[in-house]
Amino acid sequence: MFPSLSELRAAANRLARLAHHTPVQTSGCLNVLAGASLHFKCENFQRGGAYKFRGAANAIAALPDAQLAAGVVTHSSGNHATCLSLAAKLRGIPAHIVVPRNAPLIKRRAVEAYGGRLTLCEPTLAARQAEADRIQRETSAIFVHPYDDELVIAGQGTVALELLEQVPGLDTLVAPVSGGGLLSGLCVAASSLKPTVEVWGAEPALADDAFRSLRDGELRVNTDTTTIADGLRASLSERTFRIIRQHARGIVTVTEDQIVTAMRLIWERMKLVVEPSAAVPLAAVLAAPEKFHGRTVGVVLTGGNVDLDKLTGQA
Repeated sequence: MFPSLSELRAAANRLARLAHHTPVQTSGCLNVLAGASLHFKCENFQRGGAYKFRGAANAIAALPDAQLAAGVVTHSSGNHATCLSLAAKLRGIPAHIVVPRNAPLIKRRAVEAYGGRLTLCEPTLAARQAEADRIQRETSAIFVHPYDDELVIAGQGTVALELLEQVPGLDTLVAPVSGGGLLSGLCVAASSLKPTVEVWGAEPALADDAFRSLRDGELRVNTDTTTIADGLRASLSERTFRIIRQHARGIVTVTEDQIVTAMRLIWERMKLVVEPSAAVPLAAVLAAPEKFHGRTVGVVLTGGNVDLDKLTGQA
């Protein structure tokens, strides 16, 4: 069910020749605003523009050629779709990508640019899964889940392996949570390497299934998909829920205005292009100072695939 530290390290070895070792950046201005020492892990500089490349590339790299002859298939609201398309292109195999109709145009274009075979569906998890199942039956492609997959989680966990080496004094990690693959990977890495590190998830109040799931002790799902943070509209799986429930300190929810403000701060103060989903952790740090004040905090900037056609009036 859960990847081990050795599996995260195996993923790091596979990704050494595929993924970027992304930099960590700081901002004195944002440190003052937060009352904390913030260290931003810049996965917006990752291949494919997002941390999702790590999980997608690890899932493909770990499988033998014979299993991949028919290619891979997935469903995704954007970044996993883009990154799986790129990873498949690097491996020389087809990628069948099911994307909801309301996914950002930039991400749909990126899928096609990397050679992914795009299929649009209604913006519900049931519709996404049904279409992916149909394609899998017709093509025999291997299904690579965006987050409910041990190899994907292990790949995402390499973010924390790097960050804990880059900033040895970290006592807190905060990252966005959607399906929970990234946060699960961070939990596995931190609990294994430095159990004193607190791991926090951050999510929009309009897509707060993780917060409600931890509060209620059972899985809850999102029914509202209107948040500006388009990459955070999925719901936890049983696997990711169990990992996060066991190891995460908690979930901080933020408003749409707080997300936009955080994105603007990162753009203006750090000169970094990040998408709304990537700004959610900073929004959480600023929204809940009692949880982060005085601490050394690793903040995962998950991606930089901004739909510029929709930017006007949003920020």
